[in-house]
Amino acid sequence: MMAEATSDILKFLETVHPYDSLPRAELERVVERFACKRLNAGGTVYTRGELLPGLFLIMDGSVEVRDASNTVISQLSPRNSLGERGLMVDGRAATNARALTDLVLLVLPTDEFKRLIREQPVYARFFTRGRIADVRRSDMSRRKIGDLMSKPALVCSPDDYVRHAAQTMRDRKVSSLGVVEKDRFVGIITTRDLSFRVVAEGLDPATTQVSAVMTRQPIGLTEDALGSDVLNHMLEHGVGHLPVVDGDRLVGIVTQTDLTRFQATSSALMIGEIATAEQVADLREITARIPQLLVQLVGGNNAHEVVTRLITDIADAVTRRLIVLAERELGPPPVPYLWLACGSQGRQEQTGVSDQDNCIFIDDSFVESQRPWFERLARMVSDNLDACGYVFCPGDMMATNPRWCQPVHVWRSYFLGWVEAPEPTAQMLASVMFDLRPIAGTAGLFDALQAEVLDHASRNSIFVAHMVSNSLKHAPPLGLLRGFATIRSGEHRNHIDMKHNGVVPVVDLGRVYSLMARLTPVNTRARLLAAEASGVISNAGARDLIAAYDLIADMRLRNQASQVKAGHKPDNYLGPYDFGDFERSHLRDAFVVVRTMQSALANGGRAPV
Repeated sequence: MMAEATSDILKFLETVHPYDSLPRAELERVVERFACKRLNAGGTVYTRGELLPGLFLIMDGSVEVRDASNTVISQLSPRNSLGERGLMVDGRAATNARALTDLVLLVLPTDEFKRLIREQPVYARFFTRGRIADVRRSDMSRRKIGDLMSKPALVCSPDDYVRHAAQTMRDRKVSSLGVVEKDRFVGIITTRDLSFRVVAEGLDPATTQVSAVMTRQPIGLTEDALGSDVLNHMLEHGVGHLPVVDGDRLVGIVTQTDLTRFQATSSALMIGEIATAEQVADLREITARIPQLLVQLVGGNNAHEVVTRLITDIADAVTRRLIVLAERELGPPPVPYLWLACGSQGRQEQTGVSDQDNCIFIDDSFVESQRPWFERLARMVSDNLDACGYVFCPGDMMATNPRWCQPVHVWRSYFLGWVEAPEPTAQMLASVMFDLRPIAGTAGLFDALQAEVLDHASRNSIFVAHMVSNSLKHAPPLGLLRGFATIRSGEHRNHIDMKHNGVVPVVDLGRVYSLMARLTPVNTRARLLAAEASGVISNAGARDLIAAYDLIADMRLRNQASQVKAGHKPDNYLGPYDFGDFERSHLRDAFVVVRTMQSALANGGRAPV
């Protein structure tokens, strides 16, 4: 760096916090590490998902930052930094940034940024303020006990023998059992009791009854107690297990492990662990914590679009890490390629129930002799996603299917062919593919094609009409006399499918609105907002539909969180009559709004005002 340039940068940094608070020697060292980069207006600073070279600091000009749904989230000016969010997680850009004006940027290499975080407290405080991990610790004290319990309590009888109780704890991987007699909670037995009161005293576990060694009438709290109450009781009484009771009935048990798990579960921390995982088994252990994350996020009253976005971010990170691990084994790709997600992952709407939907775009320089490399990549990533809980797509919409692993020119022919001949299968495939989102690789392979297809499809009135018709196939579950059309038989009798009859009708509406107005967002809520802004639907119609969607999606997630807390696998089936009149009435009203919007679309008009 030239001396004059160094002098200019030094003077500039002396006016920028936190650099102005660094020791002089440290500041002079940092100046030497900064590189200067110039961009013309409209130039790309970075693209979401790409590996960041370091922290960007604006010296002159302004930058526009957009999220994955192409929504502007900030406009930055001189002395503002950008890129720190990605650097603090997995080193990849979490947003898209472009120059609004001619731009002078300073770039601090990643290793220097991380060194300053480690060694300079003032620097660390500035860039870690407000991060999830910091907020989480303070939040736990204000959470209800019900949010901290990870599963229902396992129980035994006071007449059971100690060996049986110990075997149950071993087999179910728990450290305590509630002791229940005729549905009345009478005590608790823990691994500590087995050690101190059985083994240390030389008792025979085969002949000693639980009643002889259990803790009788332990202190318990009710479900409306706070996390701070749990911590206070554990510290005051020196216990690691606290019963949660309703009168003389045992509701659950909160353990020190539950508190540790709650504190250790955040999407940011999980993504950080994913970014450094070296084995699929490590990734599987991390994704196994997603149900607990779901409970935590829902319990914290986060909006559904926040919950699903954070859960999807984990899927994205796992996918990218598996691609990195696969490329280590396979060697570098023979030509550029792009891994994309579709379905709920593509829309950033994953919940506690998710399969995998993905495909690969390959650069048109591809030749068939290179196909084995991509086949092996697809198989390795897809198999390992399944091992991590993202089960194989039942419709085989995966990169392992040769049809969905093709050069860009083949994908172009697919899209244009579906638009020109919109028969039912083509409509279904087009619907899936309109939700594509790049995950890893060369994003440029998709950008131009997306714009071309949107433009071509929106101009074809016959295709649009078929897409409208296709979007009406999933009807809200409305019955007569203000009731619900529930499933009539089988495992889910008297339930409604909150995915196919709740969320999907709104997803389909959002996709058609985007097609009609050539909107690029993929996320459903972002599509609805963009449709309102573009005039495709009226302001009043948009407000009603978004409110209805929010209620439906929130109830779906709350139901899944309740299932996890009850020790069950989450699914999409909700019993409407398990809820009170107030919530039932509002849910039905939300379905009525969706049905009304479907009717308006079917009749070729804007949403009712």
